[in-house]
Amino acid sequence: MFARKFLQKSSGAHNPPPPTAPPPRGCLVAEDLEPHIVTHCGIPSTASLLAFDPIQCLLAVGTLDGRIKVIGGDNIEAILASPKQLPFKNLEFMQNQGFLVSISNENEIQVWDLDLRQPASSLQWESNITAFAILHGTGYMYVGDEYGMVSVLKYSADEGKLVQLPYYVPTDALAEAGGLSSPIDYPVVGLLSQPCSRGTRLLIAFSNGLLFLWDASEDRVMLVRGNKNLPVEGNTVGDSLDASHDELSDLELDGKEISSLCWASTDGSVLAVGYVDGDILFWDFSDGQKGKPSNHVVKLQLSSAEKRLPVIVMHWCLDVSRKGSGGKLFIYGGDIIGSDEVLTMLGLDWSSGMGGLKCVGRADLTLSGSFADMVLSPIASSRQSGMFLFLLTNPGQLQAYDDTSLASLMSQKENKISVPPLPYPMAVPTMDPHMTVATFAALNVNDKTSLALSEIVLAAKARTPRTPSGESTQWPLTGGVPSHLDDYKLERLYMAGYQDGSVRIWDATYPCLSLIYVLEPKANVFDITGVDASVTAFCFCSKTSYLAVGNECGMVRLFKLVGHKSGGTVEIVTNTDKKAHHLHQEDGPQWLAAFAFLNSPVCTLQFVQSTRRLAVGFKCGKVAMLNIGVLSVMFVTNSLSDSGSPIKSLYVKSSSAPTNSKSDPTDHNSINSEDDLILCAMNKDGQTNLLDGNTGKILASCLRPQKNPTAICMHIIEDCYEISETPSEKPGGKVSGKEKHENKSHIIIASENHSPNGEQNAITETKLVDQGFVNSLFLMCSEDALHLYSLKSLPQGSLERNMEVNLPRPCCWMGILKKDGRECAVLLLYKTGHIEIRSFPNLEVVGESSLPSLLRWNFKPNMEKTVCSDDFGHVVLVRLPERELSTCDVLSKWL
Repeated sequence: MFARKFLQKSSGAHNPPPPTAPPPRGCLVAEDLEPHIVTHCGIPSTASLLAFDPIQCLLAVGTLDGRIKVIGGDNIEAILASPKQLPFKNLEFMQNQGFLVSISNENEIQVWDLDLRQPASSLQWESNITAFAILHGTGYMYVGDEYGMVSVLKYSADEGKLVQLPYYVPTDALAEAGGLSSPIDYPVVGLLSQPCSRGTRLLIAFSNGLLFLWDASEDRVMLVRGNKNLPVEGNTVGDSLDASHDELSDLELDGKEISSLCWASTDGSVLAVGYVDGDILFWDFSDGQKGKPSNHVVKLQLSSAEKRLPVIVMHWCLDVSRKGSGGKLFIYGGDIIGSDEVLTMLGLDWSSGMGGLKCVGRADLTLSGSFADMVLSPIASSRQSGMFLFLLTNPGQLQAYDDTSLASLMSQKENKISVPPLPYPMAVPTMDPHMTVATFAALNVNDKTSLALSEIVLAAKARTPRTPSGESTQWPLTGGVPSHLDDYKLERLYMAGYQDGSVRIWDATYPCLSLIYVLEPKANVFDITGVDASVTAFCFCSKTSYLAVGNECGMVRLFKLVGHKSGGTVEIVTNTDKKAHHLHQEDGPQWLAAFAFLNSPVCTLQFVQSTRRLAVGFKCGKVAMLNIGVLSVMFVTNSLSDSGSPIKSLYVKSSSAPTNSKSDPTDHNSINSEDDLILCAMNKDGQTNLLDGNTGKILASCLRPQKNPTAICMHIIEDCYEISETPSEKPGGKVSGKEKHENKSHIIIASENHSPNGEQNAITETKLVDQGFVNSLFLMCSEDALHLYSLKSLPQGSLERNMEVNLPRPCCWMGILKKDGRECAVLLLYKTGHIEIRSFPNLEVVGESSLPSLLRWNFKPNMEKTVCSDDFGHVVLVRLPERELSTCDVLSKWL
């Protein structure tokens, strides 16, 4: 069902007028943009109703904000979004046809193409739709409205059009059959196709309690029920096993308003109807007494209390164990007002006919949240078979119950017993355990590391059946077509750290994410204090497959995903010594070392370009440099901010290795202790320092901006543009005299512990020039502005500010995009959910996506730690605690 296709281009992207002059080489232009959602994992917190296709085994979840989540098997998930953020009141599959029909609160009927993941056709209904049904196996639909009209629609897949047909059910014919003097003008509250009628008969229920069985082939009413003028025949039955059957004598039908209904037999001979007053009536719709109209009915009450809840939802299924003589009725509502919220399951016995209806069992299923919706459907596949209950509760919790668990619940003598359900298997868990940080890595498919990882993943997939192992083996959904593995190469990895200290790594090459590794924090054979603390930072080198993981206790763990055998030895490096511990490690990621020398949460990690060094920024404002080759701590600085502000960003440049060049740190022949390293560190308060990467001495200390901003991120753009291309004025106007005066930010060039002198300044100038910093741009992103500086005057003791752009909304995250191998744009995520792209060198807006209409982003503290991207426009966003993950692609196919 879900082919490997991306969503359509966002219609809300902002395309500015074409520039009057060609942009500099590598700059991003509007034609490069194609923002869309690639992957969505999880159940939206605003989920409100369900639909199920038992043939293709797909489940759809409608929401209150205009989104529809469609779920299949093997992590196959898709998100559909209506342009209007409105609740859905109806949702139904055109079974086995690849289409889904939704009706919004504004009565817009939309037909969704599941293969293309977009609307195929829509129709705005003029009146308020109060009932809806699709004729099984066809494109025909029935629509009931507030005026009592029942109309017919048809969707043609060949033409891609939804049209209203001239046929409708005449209200005057219904009134005449019901013995009424005037046409019916009550709202239609239910439309059901009668089983075994081949779609020719339609049950029509009105809010005033009238029930009609309409035969479309004969164009007439076959049966009428619920009419107060017809005699009532039947019994009253309680929900307890020993309930007596009393003859109905005082059933008052006048004003008895219908709130729910469902067929309670496989042949459509019995209809169960729930009412606002809490009653449940079983109406006889058999054809045995033609010409003798009557109200043959059986009444059932879940409580004998005078005031009861309305019967809001009812679903019935056949009980196979009773050989067709009974079934299970699931009911939400009908109990005494003020009672606990439960879903009631009744066992019914029809062996003595409708008049001898018996309740043979009752169980109340406790809910984990407030009830939203449920569906029942038989499932038969190679995985498993039987009747399954899908239960949706708020906020966004989806669970399933199979026959076995329901039977065990019914066998219990006590009510309101909790039975463990089958939890919805999250492809990427976000809350259980709690996700704290994530990173996204694009791989060069031709690199040795990527090819080795591809072989490992392919081998694992070949050994694993399509149905994954573990708890999810029982999850009944199997629909959808997984991505093909022909010519498979691993292109992307998604990694997440959790509050329990664990790390999970997924193959994110295809929209269906598949788990590769789980790195557990416990060693089990030796104890390390703080190893299971919450993960706070990541750094991954795709060239060498080295992974650094920092946590809340200041520990940094070092792993290598492929191509390394540690010999079962893990080095524990502290501020006093280094010890080796033996650890049995299977094939896969090798845990090499753990650094624990500073008791402060790790905020950021950055490998030096050769991955021979690792820079670590701490919450206390200190920076450390680790030697990966010999597993030692090279230096730890004092706090780089007077206020002890946390380190927000790090950037390291090496003189010996060209950009993007990386080597294995364990290759000791390639290590040169004389390599010049320049380390740039930015604190959260915006203060930035340049340090000698070998000694930790401060080379230049830039005073933070006067506004004292909340810094988000910083980036150094190396040799991105010629000096003539670099802007010197704010876009859209001249720089004022005051701004010119402020356009130079004073810096201090000095060592960390000594006053500067001429010789030291000369050395510093030489280092900065040799490193190429003076030909680079320094970009700082704060919550309310972008600051762009030129570093060409850095050796002379000044930092020239080229531009400051005020942002229209509070920013929470920044990423960098590349084109033709060089930085081309900055990617901004605002707390409102908007994603904005600004192109270098002028930081002008190239595009602003309409992704909020899909993401429904709701920012919360620390959420930016789970946002990540690669250089090629792929962004992963996680909503916490709503248990949603979205992968966005903001660029077009030139990637």
